[in-house]
Amino acid sequence: MAEPDAGDVSDSAAAASKLMGIIAAGWMSQAISVTAELKIADLLAEGAKTSEELALVTGAHASSLHRLMRALVTAEILRQRTDGAFEVTPMGSLLSSGAEYSVRSWAIHCGRRLSRDWAALLDSVKTGESARKLLAGRGIFEDLERDPEQAAIFNQAMVELTRVAADGIVHAYDFSAMKRVVDVGGGYGQLLAAILKANPGVHGTVFDLPHAAEAGRRYLAEIGLAERCDFLPGNFFESVPGGADAYVLKSVMHNWADERAQVILQCCKRAMEGRGKLLVVDRIVPQRLEASAAHRAIALMDLNMLVVLGARERTEEEFRTLLSSAGFRVTRILPATPTLSIIEATPSSSTS
Repeated sequence: MAEPDAGDVSDSAAAASKLMGIIAAGWMSQAISVTAELKIADLLAEGAKTSEELALVTGAHASSLHRLMRALVTAEILRQRTDGAFEVTPMGSLLSSGAEYSVRSWAIHCGRRLSRDWAALLDSVKTGESARKLLAGRGIFEDLERDPEQAAIFNQAMVELTRVAADGIVHAYDFSAMKRVVDVGGGYGQLLAAILKANPGVHGTVFDLPHAAEAGRRYLAEIGLAERCDFLPGNFFESVPGGADAYVLKSVMHNWADERAQVILQCCKRAMEGRGKLLVVDRIVPQRLEASAAHRAIALMDLNMLVVLGARERTEEEFRTLLSSAGFRVTRILPATPTLSIIEATPSSSTS
């Protein structure tokens, strides 16, 4: 039997090393989540501190906290100075509560809740069902209604994800001629707020479950939009507020399998009364995925939807089929961010 070529062995070893790095990538996610929980970025916003100083404030074990912080140096979250103290990097500062583009709650949500769901990915792959529901007997939205703390973290995490995408959505679509926009499943109203700020003549309604109402109204008041935007609690499986020129569904369709998604769309169609635009803002899965950061983000979120909700991201053809089944026709598709698109649709009977 021929001996393996030295070059082949070297290539295989390099590939194995790369693969092991990918396999262990979740460890850094957990490290970042713990850092967010401990508010390390908030504490370092005042200036560099040693791990011993931070341990006193956070109640952490000093030596173990030091090990966590030096790991974060390797991910460009922190820097260690020659005197041994740590300081936060520009990227690490995004784990601060007050950062304009903070992702602190998203980091906590991923580490505290999603990591447990992903541990049961095998069950979802075997059954096609939500791992969370298989393990706990109920879905995420039922959990949010039962647990105010979890709801607050989840809703703020959704604010953070939307905030990163909001500028791209606002610039990709012209809302200026509209009088009223309803953000269906809009959380605290982050996206609708961006739309209204960019279009002073537009008024809006955020429509979401009651657990988001208090914080949503407070947020709209804090940014000076309470007179132009209201928060209406409700259930989009039952009805949606009428009288708007546009109904926005951002990151809503991917939460539901086709049957349930169709119910939401039909409620929107009834509210539209044959006029206006439906704007579905979601990821569109390419027909053929490639090894790129953008495609990886779409594929991983697709698996996340499977694990958490038993749902999915969709291809363009799947979106067209779903919308058609609910009585809509797609009029155009606009890219908004590297991973999100705006699918504009109108009721099939509409001539607008």
